[in-house]
Amino acid sequence: MKIAVIGATGMIGHHTAKAVIAAGHQLFVVHRKSSRLDRIKDLDFTSAVADLDDRSSLTQALSAVDGVINCAAYYPTIPRKWQQDVAIATQQMENFYSACSQCDLKKIVYLGAAIALQKNSSGEPGHAELEYPSQPKNKNPYLQVKWALDKLAKQQAQQGLPVVIGIPSMTFGEFDYGPSTGQLIVGIANGSLPGFISGNRNTIYAGDAGRGLVLACEKGKVGERYLFTGSNITMAELVPLIAKVAGAATLKTVPLFVAKTMSKLQEFRYHWLAGPLPKVTSTAIAVISAGQFLDGTKAETDLGFKATLSVEQTIQKTYLWFKAQGYINT
Repeated sequence: MKIAVIGATGMIGHHTAKAVIAAGHQLFVVHRKSSRLDRIKDLDFTSAVADLDDRSSLTQALSAVDGVINCAAYYPTIPRKWQQDVAIATQQMENFYSACSQCDLKKIVYLGAAIALQKNSSGEPGHAELEYPSQPKNKNPYLQVKWALDKLAKQQAQQGLPVVIGIPSMTFGEFDYGPSTGQLIVGIANGSLPGFISGNRNTIYAGDAGRGLVLACEKGKVGERYLFTGSNITMAELVPLIAKVAGAATLKTVPLFVAKTMSKLQEFRYHWLAGPLPKVTSTAIAVISAGQFLDGTKAETDLGFKATLSVEQTIQKTYLWFKAQGYINT
């Protein structure tokens, strides 16, 4: 297959692009004009310029491929009303699906997020079939965006597009230039985080996540969600593990209400006092506080997916990459 990857210069996108090649497919990178293609110089690919805000450019870019994996779904970064974030995210994905409908695609993979799944009321690990009965009451922008995009993906599948939803758990790995989830590792290593919020997580290596998304493109059933999971671990276990790998002091827990207060104060300073972007974001708080252990049995059964790296190996590889790239103070 000739598989397009949108968002290949990001962490998950880069690893997905590598997995496309490793699986014997042709890699086609769809990127914005401003994308740093030097960051994917290790890959063999052809490419086209397109933008999720430009439907016609997407249609043209996707016209010559067999499948597409969209690793570039909207992520709230600037504090604003959640309705604005949802409107922007939805419009971009509607552009994407509209373009896909004009092309002869065998499979369309949407990179979703576990936060779109309601917590398992039984206390057991969350699974791919969990649903919110209605729009979540929590108006956190990240939660609202990911819930809306998950709903949209399922609607598109019901309307005939070959859409599959792939959801990696909390992902760590190389090429996290932001950094995104890797900020936890960088912050602990540099002693710049004030503390951590308790909670349950599932972590996965980005290379495994990318391989899972390619399997979803190859074998995924239309309209289905697949969770790509690695290790279930509490934050109280994960943080000391990162500190040990980094040779740094571990952190103390911060009550959720304290973290939310810090976030609100920093967002107020940003909005009204021309301050810097918040370091403690409402998105980060939502991701951590809404976490749960996850069960990836469905992906293992249907797709043959199984993570290869332990959480310890994942943190070690990621830390060494950050250190080599100069993110870690020496």
